[in-house]
Amino acid sequence: MQSSQRVLVIGSINMDLVVEVEVQPSPGDTVLGGDVKTFPGGKGANQAAAAARAGADVTMLGCVGTDGYGGELKDALGNAGVNTSLITEVSGSSGLAFITVDNGGENMIVVSSGANRQLSPELLKEEHFEDVGLVLMQLEVPLEIVREAAQMAQQRNIPVLLNAAPAQPLDDSLLKMLDILIVNEGEAALLSGVSVNDDESLKKAAKHLLETGVKTVIVTLGGDGVVYINADSIERLYAHKVEVVDTTAAGDAFCGALATALAESKSLTEAVAFANATGALTTTMPGAQPSLPTRAEIDAFLGAR
Repeated sequence: MQSSQRVLVIGSINMDLVVEVEVQPSPGDTVLGGDVKTFPGGKGANQAAAAARAGADVTMLGCVGTDGYGGELKDALGNAGVNTSLITEVSGSSGLAFITVDNGGENMIVVSSGANRQLSPELLKEEHFEDVGLVLMQLEVPLEIVREAAQMAQQRNIPVLLNAAPAQPLDDSLLKMLDILIVNEGEAALLSGVSVNDDESLKKAAKHLLETGVKTVIVTLGGDGVVYINADSIERLYAHKVEVVDTTAAGDAFCGALATALAESKSLTEAVAFANATGALTTTMPGAQPSLPTRAEIDAFLGAR
């Protein structure tokens, strides 16, 4: 792929409403939290912003609502360097995510999809795929558009990256269109039918997914790093040791940075290392999009290591 080719991100755009708590509530509990902070988020928007900040030429295709958040969300993406010309405004609420973050930086998230539910295959046009080097998607939008976009990309020999989050079953007809599938342990278990609880079961789950036709499976393990597997090899990369403030968007940062590196024709090994560093850096700052590092910050972080 040439570095001049664009990354097309198709996915969700949310406003994150974040409250800090000392400990996460258990069912039936009430806990007191800090002030509500708003951060632009959504897996699609986060990954688009992450890719742009990491140096890619990115276009985002998604939907925002006519509420007070829609324009703000679009502006945030534009400020991150994302081309927002394919973002459609639809009547009603924008996507919202309600997030609690505890003292250890771990989060719990409830998403109200809002405008993201209206992201339909009808919004996809042939010209959206011109000069695109890579398509990056997630599962916070209707599965119909993910499938249609994957087909349109495949017909044009454009690599498709899917971050299969939040977890849901996917059939083999979609999986076999994927060049790279990015999952965590829970998502790997759901998609493969293999209970993942150690390295051996992880490899078994990944191999099962390769048998469906996925070309490369990347399993993110949070603080334990990342495993990536294809027909040729199984590789492991450990996480960087950093001071964790907030894990929100770390996975999205990984996906966006991975897309950036692959769009620059880096090898899979180089791309995963770049993405691994980006994900780690993201956990050192609060919020979703505000925590995404720039290319200069990522390069400096890698250089210092």
